[in-house]
Amino acid sequence: MLTLPNILTLSRILAVPLLVLFLWWPDWALGYAIGLLLYCAAAITDYFDGLLARAQGTVSKLGQFLDPIADKIMVAAVILILTAKGGLTGPIVGDAHVVAGLIILMREIIVSGLREFLGGIQVSVPVSRLAKWKTTLQMIALGLLIFSGVLPEIGLIRWVGLGALWIAAFLTCVTGYGYLRVGLKHMDT
Repeated sequence: MLTLPNILTLSRILAVPLLVLFLWWPDWALGYAIGLLLYCAAAITDYFDGLLARAQGTVSKLGQFLDPIADKIMVAAVILILTAKGGLTGPIVGDAHVVAGLIILMREIIVSGLREFLGGIQVSVPVSRLAKWKTTLQMIALGLLIFSGVLPEIGLIRWVGLGALWIAAFLTCVTGYGYLRVGLKHMDT
């Protein structure tokens, strides 16, 4: 149970409260820098936990369960703290960038519920390649938004981060629809 891949996944979950603590003060550039390093380390574990599990032949049910939860916890926590502290406010549409974060959170809740429902009727929905790209883009977008707190004088970082967040929100809708389409085939009408 406590294989290296599972330890990496658990470390990602345990890092979230510390990450939120460092992002709590938006004007504290050093805190954002430490938060960015912590965030990047946690995001990298998302790649390596699965890679190591497959390479070592230690893929476990615990890891399969915890890995997507760790991703969702980290993404949700960062979206919420950035929203609360004004990190999703940006050019042109101001606070409307929060909608991109909301779309991402809604999809994660819907897909989690759908997976739970389908698991109850013994239907597995594998993660698509596009969903993996969506997660990667979410991680990059949120990393850029944290980075924009480290160097707020370089507004381009925030622009690119917010643009990437909107693209991730779009991919979130596309992949969410794909999962929903599969799920609807198995629901009673």
